Amino acid sequence: MRNDERSHLIKFLEKGLRFDGRKLDEFRPITVEYGVSKNAEGSSRVKFGDTELFAGVKMSVEKPYPDTPGQGNLMVGVELSPMSSPDFETGPPSPVAVELARVVDRGIRESKAIDTQKLCLTVGEKVWMVAIDIVTVNADGGLIDASALAALAAIKDAKFPSYDGLKLDYNNHTDEPLPILKRPIAVTVYKVGRHFIIDPTGEEEEVVDARLTVTSFDGKLCALQKGDLTPLSLEDVESMVSLGLMKAKELARHL
Repeated sequence: MRNDERSHLIKFLEKGLRFDGRKLDEFRPITVEYGVSKNAEGSSRVKFGDTELFAGVKMSVEKPYPDTPGQGNLMVGVELSPMSSPDFETGPPSPVAVELARVVDRGIRESKAIDTQKLCLTVGEKVWMVAIDIVTVNADGGLIDASALAALAAIKDAKFPSYDGLKLDYNNHTDEPLPILKRPIAVTVYKVGRHFIIDPTGEEEEVVDARLTVTSFDGKLCALQKGDLTPLSLEDVESMVSLGLMKAKELARHL
């Protein structure tokens, strides 16, 4: 059945179309909402077509990591809700969730999107921990790019909670935003046969051969992450990176 669906999709791609009528390099309709949670320091809701998810930012004061005593901490977590897809189950994070969190984390971390030195309160003793949690509401493909965009929107929306040096007051927030230096955009390019597509539906995602997540800022590469087992040639990578960089400009406008 998978081979039949793949062959059918490729026939469409040969004509320059997708099952839903889009072009190969066309995103589904995208919406970004801010401040959707009263309990988070920052939050967002992002939709890519029928794919929908929430992202929230929580901040706490923690000890710094031993190798970065003068920098704040960053952590990304992903919950793939069983209510959002029959493929997701309850329990500890699945390999899919772990990889998704790592790709989002790497894009933010490698681009130095947040000035972590400004998150330091006392070197070696106290720093701000910025935890980004992503939860799926409906999963219909394209989760990597939607999650990365939602994470950026949430940190853009975030404000520090009140802190007097001893106690955090989560009921009162300051007007101070996170020290954001860059807004890296992730665009995942998928290979199906000899064709490259972006923002696949769940149906399309099941029959792709390989994917490459291209995270960039202002036309410059920040991180790359390959997925699936099919190898990519140098020419494939060059084409996928080029497409990812080009579409990042379009995706960035939604922020």
